[in-house]
Amino acid sequence: MRVVKMLFAMILSLFFAFEINILEAADKKIVINLAGRSLALYDGETKIRLYPIAIGKPSSPTPVGYYKICSKDKNPTWTDPSNYKNVIPSGPNNPLGYRWMQIYGNYGIHGTNNPKSIGNFVSNGCIRMWEENVEELFELVEIGTPVEINYNRVVVEKTPEGVIAYYIYPDNYDRQNLTVPMIKNWLKGYGVEDFVTNADILAKIKASDGMPTFIGKSYAIILNGKKLKNKAVQTDGVMYLPLNAVSDNLSEKYTWNKETETVSSVFGNVRGIVKSENIYVDARDLDDLFNVQGSLSKENEFIIGDYVKKDETPSETKNIETQSTNIDEPQASEKAIENNAEKIEPAIDKDTVKDENIVKKDKNNAVVKETKETTKRKGKPVIVRKQTMENVK
Repeated sequence: MRVVKMLFAMILSLFFAFEINILEAADKKIVINLAGRSLALYDGETKIRLYPIAIGKPSSPTPVGYYKICSKDKNPTWTDPSNYKNVIPSGPNNPLGYRWMQIYGNYGIHGTNNPKSIGNFVSNGCIRMWEENVEELFELVEIGTPVEINYNRVVVEKTPEGVIAYYIYPDNYDRQNLTVPMIKNWLKGYGVEDFVTNADILAKIKASDGMPTFIGKSYAIILNGKKLKNKAVQTDGVMYLPLNAVSDNLSEKYTWNKETETVSSVFGNVRGIVKSENIYVDARDLDDLFNVQGSLSKENEFIIGDYVKKDETPSETKNIETQSTNIDEPQASEKAIENNAEKIEPAIDKDTVKDENIVKKDKNNAVVKETKETTKRKGKPVIVRKQTMENVK
């Protein structure tokens, strides 16, 4: 009975060990982009490794599809596919290097004795890696790890700093003809499609050099608690907001002056910028244009606060002091005083010699109590005008 229990415990431990390996394999995934000649290892949604690779020649292309690591071998032997009698054991002359990971039939991921071949279309269909890279990958993956092989000439990604960049690779397999609208559509998923011109995209397609083009950072826009479809884009130190999306959700109208590149609303005028026929405004101008403010949150979302219109009618008692003037100089007009035109703090000296109270109403039907004080500053008479406004209901 004791022996049976021990055997059961051993089987159970092996089962759990196998289950743990399956779970670990399921968390990781290999993604190979043939056009980019790159192999990425993901842990969940996080890319933890990126390696350059060599892949199949156009005459013997590496197959695309979904596979998995079927077997792993150290110090493999190599059999010449054109002559099965030609078998090369592990060593410096072995084209497989010192690691082999089978993914399907005779196809696998392996090292190489020709490091200069990495980055090219040279193999019979297998994926070659530099020896130090394949040995590292060998230890990071388990049998059963999923392997996805695709052929994407266009790659759009977010850098660790949050900048959106895109790459276009050459079409060595002659499988993917690219157009400007296709590139725009890929960039649209990141909200930055308006910030690259058609001419720039066309030039990049012609180059197809695999070099990155950095566009800017993009952020979701939350307006009054609602997430907008369009994104805010930060580039060259400026946060740009899509004008139509913001104005529509605020139910505010605007006019656009193409000649002066000015956006106007009932609140004020600000500069605008046209990107791919769409108008954007600087986020710092939100208050002047629509009487709202916004800021970037800790969650990297651009939050535009509750929409509050300006109150044109005074609702509380305000003390207003107009600019002090020399009695010998021209005085501000009574109309300017009534409209509370000049609001500069006066510098008042000693000895008020005369006070005079005047009661009147301004254009908002508020009572204006004006006090005129004649004082002396540096020996010269100076008038200081003070006003107190109170609502009349």
